[in-house]
Amino acid sequence: MSDARPEMRAAPSPATPQKPWDLYTGRQRGTFLFVLFLVGTSNYVDRNIIGVLLEPIKNEFQVSDTMLGLLSGISFALFYATLGIPVARWADRGDRRFIITLALTIWSVMTALCGMAQNFWQLALARVGVGAGEAGAIPPAQSLIADYFPPDGRSKAIGIYMMCSMAGYVLGLVAGGWIAQNYGWRAAFLIVGLPGLLLAILTRFLIKEPRHLPQFAIRADSQESVMATFRALFEKPSYRNIIYAMVLYFLMAYGALVFTSSFMIRVHGLTIAEAGGLFGTMSAIGAVIGNLAGGIWTDRLAKRDIAWTARLPGWGLMIALPLYWGAFLAPSVPLMAGILLIASIVLTGVIPPMFSALHLVCGTSRRAMAVAIAFFFANLIGLGLGPIIAGSLSDWFAQSHGPGDGLRYALMIVMVVFVPSGFFMLRAARTLRADMED
Repeated sequence: MSDARPEMRAAPSPATPQKPWDLYTGRQRGTFLFVLFLVGTSNYVDRNIIGVLLEPIKNEFQVSDTMLGLLSGISFALFYATLGIPVARWADRGDRRFIITLALTIWSVMTALCGMAQNFWQLALARVGVGAGEAGAIPPAQSLIADYFPPDGRSKAIGIYMMCSMAGYVLGLVAGGWIAQNYGWRAAFLIVGLPGLLLAILTRFLIKEPRHLPQFAIRADSQESVMATFRALFEKPSYRNIIYAMVLYFLMAYGALVFTSSFMIRVHGLTIAEAGGLFGTMSAIGAVIGNLAGGIWTDRLAKRDIAWTARLPGWGLMIALPLYWGAFLAPSVPLMAGILLIASIVLTGVIPPMFSALHLVCGTSRRAMAVAIAFFFANLIGLGLGPIIAGSLSDWFAQSHGPGDGLRYALMIVMVVFVPSGFFMLRAARTLRADMED
């Protein structure tokens, strides 16, 4: 009898999950990913709807393009970037499900308050609140995805998740444009903001936190200091180069693309609804194809050489520049739309491998912080300054070339940053294997 007891105690050990992703079936992982996708979509809808509403806001409050850049850029990015670090620190130690649920509630309420603004500065203050709430969106979600999915399926999962950026962008453009056209820009903010409160309830009950189990709980005494985390990450050349690339990428993505609907309205004479619908459709198709293809292709190439995780986005960014230039120089709407579709596929295709490369070098205990640090610099500089730079250039060129061509030249200049962004990803590929950390 005594000999049997040790065997009975030892028998369950082979079935004990060794990694967080061992806890869940493929169906459960799919459910978690779908809910996180919906949360991410809400995040990007509430963030990006401002793009299609800039023209009616400009007309009502009588402000310049520079002020519109302030509204869509630094007013959002200031708290979004600065709060990202402490929230990510919390996410690396605590309950990521709770953080995401709380953040979703905050940004949904603040988006609705944007629709109640009676002057420009009230609207800017509400946008600050949206940014503060959305600081708790992406880093905790990506950290959870890295726990839900093993490394050999992570790029595809991140690719699917990151489609939420374009899904939200499209909903913001199409739905926001249609609502603004028919009911006014204030109604657009209210209608997209309030459903987030229902989604917060869904998130609370469907998402699982692996850390609730003792074997995956984060020990308080195992946590390194914030400065130690910074040093550990920035000592790695791959991480530094990925950060440089992301900063420049976001400078373009938010500095130029936020004005694309305005470009269509001013240059090609489209209505708000037409511009939002067209750009939204091209972006949606491009996002689906780009994110899926980028994730799947990266997983396959990485099995031969892990450096392709950084090399693929490097070349993709280089190719994107002439494509977007061609779109902004196109003489007709159909030609512009066709080139934008190809450009969107290429541009969104680089996102999954960029984040996969970041996760490869950050280490398990620094996932949320690694993403948050990347977003801190990328959003504070890219999102914060990008729209202001593009808007200021547009105002300057408009003095001699008119508002349409002025905006065209501004966007083309900002997009030159594709080249150095791609260069930094190619540099990251050289040291990626040496910097890898479980």
